[in-house]
Amino acid sequence: MTVETEQNEVSARFEDYNIRPEILRAIARKGFAAPMPVQSRILEDETLVEGDLIVQARTGSGKTLAFAIPILNDMEKKSSAPQVLVLSPTRELAQQTAREFAWLGIEMGHAVATLVGGLDMERQIRSLKDGASVVVGTPGRVLDHIRRGSFVTTDVRVLVLDEGDHMLDMGFRDELEAILSGMENLDKTWLFSATMPPEVASLARRYLDTPRKISLVADIACHDDISQKTYVIPARKRFEGLANVLLWENPARTLMFCATKIETQEIADKLCDEGFKACAIHGDMSQRERNNALASLRGGRVDILVATDVAARGLDIDGISHVIQFGLPGNLETFVHRSGRTGRAGHEGANLALLTGRELRSFKQMVQGSNFQVQVIPAPDAAEIEGTQKSRFENALVERSVESDEYRKWAAEVLERDDAELMVAGLLACAYGEQPRGYSIHADVQSEMSRDRHSPAARDGSQMRERRGRVQGSSVRQSMAGGVQVRIAAGRDDGWEVGALLGAFCRSMGISREDVGNIKLRETSASIELSQRAADMLESRKSRMAKEGLVIASAKPLEEERESAERPRPAYRERPERPAEHRDRDRSPRRRKTGFEYSRSRRD
Repeated sequence: MTVETEQNEVSARFEDYNIRPEILRAIARKGFAAPMPVQSRILEDETLVEGDLIVQARTGSGKTLAFAIPILNDMEKKSSAPQVLVLSPTRELAQQTAREFAWLGIEMGHAVATLVGGLDMERQIRSLKDGASVVVGTPGRVLDHIRRGSFVTTDVRVLVLDEGDHMLDMGFRDELEAILSGMENLDKTWLFSATMPPEVASLARRYLDTPRKISLVADIACHDDISQKTYVIPARKRFEGLANVLLWENPARTLMFCATKIETQEIADKLCDEGFKACAIHGDMSQRERNNALASLRGGRVDILVATDVAARGLDIDGISHVIQFGLPGNLETFVHRSGRTGRAGHEGANLALLTGRELRSFKQMVQGSNFQVQVIPAPDAAEIEGTQKSRFENALVERSVESDEYRKWAAEVLERDDAELMVAGLLACAYGEQPRGYSIHADVQSEMSRDRHSPAARDGSQMRERRGRVQGSSVRQSMAGGVQVRIAAGRDDGWEVGALLGAFCRSMGISREDVGNIKLRETSASIELSQRAADMLESRKSRMAKEGLVIASAKPLEEERESAERPRPAYRERPERPAEHRDRDRSPRRRKTGFEYSRSRRD
């Protein structure tokens, strides 16, 4: 697996690119600070937007702004005729895209017309006559307007085919080809598609002129229906990072994996306290409790099921939209097996690994040499979440209003009143005021990612010893001075992995990853180095540690342990020659056995 970290994932901001001030102000009002990877890839190379372009990117990757920003950035401030046409596979996506163009280009005076089925045709015609410079629609309705003469494409210079694979899957090939054949004055055509099946490739070869190509589609185990992301979360604010990712991703139905039984229950309880609908499932629960938890997820009463690997074995849950791996997986096989719980039966899914900077380094080593491609991005901050939450809330309001003529009439009456602004503000306060806002973790995430980039392992390419059951640090750590080395009477045979062991120590003792030094994992035991701060807490935390399965067998000062390890061994002394009678006895038939026979008899 090639783990790809965007070079500008922390430092890059929209202000770093050649974008009009009007667009930057619109972006700032939405609360977006840093571009997403697909946006960065297009914005950082201005030559990409000069001609035809093919971009492989999934839904939810930020691709709408990836094409909307450069398109609006290159347009004149005002236009009475359509210059841009965006084709989308569904009415909902077209409406969402139109709203993105509307707020993004509001200061430039660009009007947007939405041409989709199921809505009033006359209103769409009026929006075209009023001078829309951007047209967004579904292929069937757009072609209908072209044939009616209400949509004249003479001045259209840019065509965007959004989610081209889905449009072909939905049977729009004839409509697409009819539209494309009539667009004679195009300067550029951009195709955005999550996958590139033969039908999409054929369409691109026929209508695109030597296009540039960008691929940002994450592929896990050659599974085209699973998107793969690795979010970096702060070591000291792991739960806050989890909450932010959940708010950002907005998963429909999530299966989340934790290392231990206690952690599953603690995380589920904290999620409920934060307003999420979650429940836990683990080995200490009765079968009835487990069945109730599964029924709650399947029935929609909860959205998040927090589980251990053991508890999740054999579960067959349909419609899992997201798998979240909270912390470092024990090994690559576990990572892949967990991810396979989503993206089933032709449905798209997402596999999210939430790791600290230290866990990320181990994770990179774990997957090195495999064929996975992972997108590593910082966990979103509260400011980014606020913008996404508002957009999502606005979309929900619009969809709700379409269903009710009664409330639309009431809204029209309210808007004519002098206190209309106060009324709308009050409604938003009532309806949106209780929405979770996320946590401010931007500085902590930057620190984690900076620590990862500038670590000794990253600088000199040194290999971490994760696969050999060891978290390797420098031979002498200043931060470990005055610490202890503890030994527990449990190891690989008891199901422990290094990542799980590290997490269990940190959780049960209430310490950070920086308080843990080298970990040596053996078959039936493990030794862990703890800082002086952690050593001082050890006695008071033993009962909590025992609940995690961490029973301390011994604890020695770290300096004493290292001195013992470094103490030279006694010089070899030759054995004195045995007496002759002993040598004669060794030659007796009773003692003459081959090495194989002797070993076998010992085992017996």
